[in-house]
Amino acid sequence: MVINKNAVAGTLESSDIMVVVQPAEHGIHIELQSSVYQQFGDDIIRTIREVAKSLEAEAAFIQANDHGALDCTIRARVETALRRASKEEAI
Repeated sequence: MVINKNAVAGTLESSDIMVVVQPAEHGIHIELQSSVYQQFGDDIIRTIREVAKSLEAEAAFIQANDHGALDCTIRARVETALRRASKEEAI
């Protein structure tokens, strides 16, 4: 998956996560802000990386602003943002 443009998915509401994807020169770079970073930050980053890997994203800068989202919500928002950024429409 080639990231061609900027894209956003999600909101800043409670129990949600806003994910912004931008093209990068190489690799997957993740920046996370989270109200539960101390407890779940590593798990959230791992989940974001897993979704990017499963979609074979080649180079992307992913910014996530989490407000207590569940794992399934994180996965859905990351997938949607990546597909929008690659011009592949989300489900």
